[in-house]
Amino acid sequence: MNTESFYLAYNAFWGSERQQNSIGTYSEKTLHAILKHSYELDTSCHEIKFCNFVADIMNDNGITEIQTRSLNNLRRKLDAFLPETVVTVVYPIASRKWLCWIDAETGETTKKRKSPKIGNIYDAVSELYKIKMYLGHPNFKLKLAFLEIEEYRHLNGWSKDKKRGSSRYERIPVAFTDEISFNCPDDYRLFLPDNLPENFTSQDFKKASDQNLKTCQTLINVLNYLGVIEQIGKSSRKNLYKIN
Repeated sequence: MNTESFYLAYNAFWGSERQQNSIGTYSEKTLHAILKHSYELDTSCHEIKFCNFVADIMNDNGITEIQTRSLNNLRRKLDAFLPETVVTVVYPIASRKWLCWIDAETGETTKKRKSPKIGNIYDAVSELYKIKMYLGHPNFKLKLAFLEIEEYRHLNGWSKDKKRGSSRYERIPVAFTDEISFNCPDDYRLFLPDNLPENFTSQDFKKASDQNLKTCQTLINVLNYLGVIEQIGKSSRKNLYKIN
């Protein structure tokens, strides 16, 4: 995907007659639909039955699966698809996000406000852990699609302002910013911080990456599984790893 293909898909999606209704009316969410059209504008390649499942996209490049929620949901499809063809999993990350709140009683939507959080590749770590056993398969490919996203949420949470614990209603991608591809285990070296020592603990990784410890421990588990790093012993009762 690139900026041109994104905007072609974006305009095609909003220009179609079925999208003249309100946001979230249809079973296929906006984020999923626009990404699907971004990676394949030819709708005859969409929703193809294969190996007792339905692939989001199937064309000369193999199968492309757009997964906007838990990657755990892909396991059965991957078990069926990977022995037969190349499978590219697309996982979106919000590089920038604007929040819009929907009043549960009136249905009115607030003006959008920019979230201070800036998305990065580490946002995918917890999801990659769920499918780590597939990441090294020769037919498996991953694309992290970075997008600017407008997120609509219901004001129905448990906090006083009803924002904490609120439910998400819809996500609308408004701009493409970047894409990172992973085609083999060695590509996952991109997750290694530049200033990481050759031998390191999870605490060292936390310091070098500026991520929380849980994310670092999860990522270390994945990278160790892929052979990008390996455990070589202990350091003050903490697991010690080295980069391969």
